Amino acid sequence: MLTIGVAVMLCGPSTQAAPWQPSPGHTQLPIWPAAVSDAQPSTATETMEAGGLVAGKPYLEVEHVSRPTMTIYSPKANNTGAAVVVFPGGGYKTLAIDLEGTEVCDWLTSRGITCVLLKYRVPDSGPHWDPQCMCHTNPKSPVALHDAQRALGILRLRAAEWHIDPHKIGVLGFSAGGHLAAAISTQFAQRAYPAVDAADKQSCRPDFAVVLYPGHLWIDEDKLELNPEVPVSKQTPPTFLLQAEDDDVDHINHSLVYYMALNKAGVPVEMHLYAQGGHAFGLRPTRFPITRWPVLVETWLATIGMITK
Repeated sequence: MLTIGVAVMLCGPSTQAAPWQPSPGHTQLPIWPAAVSDAQPSTATETMEAGGLVAGKPYLEVEHVSRPTMTIYSPKANNTGAAVVVFPGGGYKTLAIDLEGTEVCDWLTSRGITCVLLKYRVPDSGPHWDPQCMCHTNPKSPVALHDAQRALGILRLRAAEWHIDPHKIGVLGFSAGGHLAAAISTQFAQRAYPAVDAADKQSCRPDFAVVLYPGHLWIDEDKLELNPEVPVSKQTPPTFLLQAEDDDVDHINHSLVYYMALNKAGVPVEMHLYAQGGHAFGLRPTRFPITRWPVLVETWLATIGMITK
């Protein structure tokens, strides 16, 4: 996907008015069989454009998703049976589809883990900061959560087909995608939309969650208060948290308030805080130690019994 990103920047227009498609060899399918759950009226067409540079390389942003998809990246060897649904970030406005998507799948499949890249609906499908009330507001229709719940159900229904252990399915999200990972980790008792088919009879509770530089979890600038739309309980799955203290997009308190709630509820949680690293670095290595986080996640997955190492 990076090669495509360079081509967009150097050999053509910066925006492509066509839905993002994975490279050949991976299975992509729509997550809704016909009508999309709670579809919002829109005249915009899905587009893909080059973003800025991260670690000296460009990345791709997808906007105006209206037909969400899930793409299955299967390991070529040493399949562990574990699977991870990946939620790219982008502030619930865009999706960093390669930086926090396809590049993550390349790493996970190399470790024998099936990666499922969710192209979920944006914009305006998650909470936002309202400068008038100086507070976070939540949408009436959290369609990103609909898409996440639906994807987990499909994955469990078809687990045997994709050589996945239905009891080893987790989620991994960056920034706004980190909030989505927390949302589905705490809102799984019932679907947020009317059931469509057999997939919606499957559990949509993740077996584990990796939450990276999340946003929309800390909602009160005067105290550490968790977003009530993320109701942590003892049933919330084991969680891995990571963030840099100098993150200038999402304050470190987003991770801290979630950690405290998980810890209080007795949920196994591991948190890594670093002095430097900023925001939205994905897996791309920089001079900051925080970008070596994939090794920490692999070790953690082994400690909770999802993979062997």
